[in-house]
Amino acid sequence: MSREEEKRNLLIYAHYYIPDTASTGQILCELAEGLLDQFEITVICVVPSYLGKVEEKYKTHNYYKENINGVQVFRVRVPEFSKTNKWSRVKNICTYFLGAMAVTLKTGKADYVLSVSQPPILGGLLGVWGKWIKHAKFIYNIQDFNPEQIMAVHYSKSRMLIGLMMLADKFSCRNSDLIITVGRDLAETVSKRFDRKKIPNTAIINNWIDEKKIYPVDAGHPKIKAFKQKYGLEHKFIIMYSGNIGLYYDLENLLKTIERFKPGTKTADGRDVVFAFVGAGSVLDRLIAFKEEKRMDQVLFIPYQDKADLIYSLNAGDVHWIVNAKGIKGVSCPSKYYGVAAAKKPCLCVLEPGSEIRCIIEETRGGLCCDPGDYVSIEKNIRWFIEHADSEALEEMGTRGRTHLLRCLTRDVSVKKYSEEILNL
Repeated sequence: MSREEEKRNLLIYAHYYIPDTASTGQILCELAEGLLDQFEITVICVVPSYLGKVEEKYKTHNYYKENINGVQVFRVRVPEFSKTNKWSRVKNICTYFLGAMAVTLKTGKADYVLSVSQPPILGGLLGVWGKWIKHAKFIYNIQDFNPEQIMAVHYSKSRMLIGLMMLADKFSCRNSDLIITVGRDLAETVSKRFDRKKIPNTAIINNWIDEKKIYPVDAGHPKIKAFKQKYGLEHKFIIMYSGNIGLYYDLENLLKTIERFKPGTKTADGRDVVFAFVGAGSVLDRLIAFKEEKRMDQVLFIPYQDKADLIYSLNAGDVHWIVNAKGIKGVSCPSKYYGVAAAKKPCLCVLEPGSEIRCIIEETRGGLCCDPGDYVSIEKNIRWFIEHADSEALEEMGTRGRTHLLRCLTRDVSVKKYSEEILNL
């Protein structure tokens, strides 16, 4: 039997997939392509639309079939949406769910089905559907727990809705052959959900970054210089947030803390301090309005960068925020950390004790950590970085973080773990 004939078939429900900029879409793309030696891979996702808009070429048919780097990709057409309009998002998500169910019937044999926990609840149910239709083993990859995440940020107050969501997601967990979580605290949430009795088969595999694509780049690189010039960041000390500007990060209160560092605040080596937010999301307009009201010239908002340019924007920052709102421990894991560590940058960590990424940062001494809501400590940690901007301490923090990443958190390390866990089912 040839090597090609020995390959098993893996169907992945990805929701978002490249070229969309969603972090889970990037992770699942790298996972799918990394598994091609062991599996024939099919992905079901939406047409590119992470920011709400859909290109004209994806508005004609109900679904589109593409081959991307050896992965068969089925894209479901969805309506455009606004991230600030709850109902347009619900319509978009439900259209994907129903379309993905239908497209499942058009794909071939699958020995395994892997579904990510996005969209909330529906991602797990798609995995169960795929398992039943394909008579396959189901791997449930939980990146975010819902309804716990919704409860943490008070997105819905309906007890009935939250109760139904919990029943549905526990149903998906029970029907999985394997749950893969991305952190120790998330694995603990699985255990708590089932009162530590009859806990579904669970494994922990960290997310990662492709260290061959994100790595330290000298500040004099032409593209870093061009990025800084474009956004007025030359000769500045840049404290950067890079990623989704959404509900789960307490960014509005962080901006109130940043307000205490007035325009013209300088580092020990004489650079002006700038707070740069790179990305987009549902609270961006509120942050911009607050900045304008308070005349916070020390704050800049920068659009998402193309994937190929992410290495340069990450390297442009001197320090990076790694934040979650209070209540997100055991619920979600900020993947932005991996890119920051790969770029060898120190972290301004605002995460709950015991959360996976805070544990890594503390274990590697890769930054300064404090609790969400502790704005006094947040201000103190910002001030420490400003006062030590010209010291070797920042370089050493970044070096320790990248050293650990190269040892434990690379794409090859995590993809190998996925392959082993799946084939051992």
